[in-house]
Amino acid sequence: MIGNSQHGFREKKSCLTNLLEFSENVTGWLDGGKPVDIIYLDFQKAFDKVPHQRLLLKLAAHGIGGQVLEWIRNWLQYRKQRVVNKGNMSEWSEVISGVPQGSVLGPILFNVYVNDIDDNLRSKILKFADDVKLYGSVGSKWESNNIREDLIVLSKWSQEWQMLFNIEKCKVMHMGAKNKCEKYTLINRDLSMVKEERDLGVIVNDTFKVAKQCLVASKKGNQVLGMISRSFVYRNKIIIKKLYKSLVRPHLEYCIQAWRPHLIKDIEILEKVQRRASRMVIECKGMEYEKRIAILGLTTLETRRRRADLLEVYKILNKHEGIDENSLFTRNIGKTRGNTCKLFKRRSNLDVSKFSFSNRICNDWNELPNEVVTASCINGFKNGVDNILGKWGGFK
Repeated sequence: MIGNSQHGFREKKSCLTNLLEFSENVTGWLDGGKPVDIIYLDFQKAFDKVPHQRLLLKLAAHGIGGQVLEWIRNWLQYRKQRVVNKGNMSEWSEVISGVPQGSVLGPILFNVYVNDIDDNLRSKILKFADDVKLYGSVGSKWESNNIREDLIVLSKWSQEWQMLFNIEKCKVMHMGAKNKCEKYTLINRDLSMVKEERDLGVIVNDTFKVAKQCLVASKKGNQVLGMISRSFVYRNKIIIKKLYKSLVRPHLEYCIQAWRPHLIKDIEILEKVQRRASRMVIECKGMEYEKRIAILGLTTLETRRRRADLLEVYKILNKHEGIDENSLFTRNIGKTRGNTCKLFKRRSNLDVSKFSFSNRICNDWNELPNEVVTASCINGFKNGVDNILGKWGGFK
């Protein structure tokens, strides 16, 4: 019922799987010398605009009928709403569109409703609920016209199914040195061009570099550390460690497999946040950074990123993630020493491809012993990787 392009509110799919699939496609084209155009689309009040009658027609077309369809109909209909302002109340108005937010069924029904937006498209499309991006290589006029024709198809779909786009928030981004920066229109209106866009919480720019994302993540982490510093007078290692791991570190590691930095300056920007957190601990005053994190039972963020990459590879190869492994990796089936799940590392012309997730992790993965890569469960793999990383450079 729901196509593979939808990553929102689905089992084994997430923001990370969406970003990994997207970055793999884009870096592959750029490395091959092909420019890329990305169209970021935005629905007008997406969840509130789903027409009930059309939604029920789509459910029936999918084979949902009988009491289940009637139950959904009764759940959607007979809702009313009114506006209250300073004690003054409007008349009750019947709600004839929208899926209830905050429910489990609401997002599922929305996914079903927008599922056929993919039909008859030539370019690639990825969705996370109402966040939609259309993209493709534009090395020739023919490829640019494909995107234009796809926008015409999307315009017709949005009008037919009463899910209009907010044109002012729809953007186009051009990537690649040879990009001709073609203009695109949606519903007879030109799309504005941007050099960077926030995509599912990660900043994507026209150079596909991660420096801005590192700055934003470190800024958020430092803001939270400032709040902790102002709020807590007694800062022993137990308190600071718990606060750091739960409130600060998630900002530094959100979907990190999709934007892991490789330049020393970017790595240091993130590491400085953990350095600051470790200096706040009473027991660590005057100590060097390595000793501070040893006392706290932590490791460097770069080691954690290495571990996160390895864990994601394991999940993809063992189908714990909803990504086809063939779209990211090629297994090295030659007779080589080491583990039996070795990956082939391709040659790259550009850094964006050389340090992409699927390419940078090959060496680390291939060096793992066979008993680790063939672990029967995720926890077993984690334990094996932690032991190996301890030998490679320390992991706690």
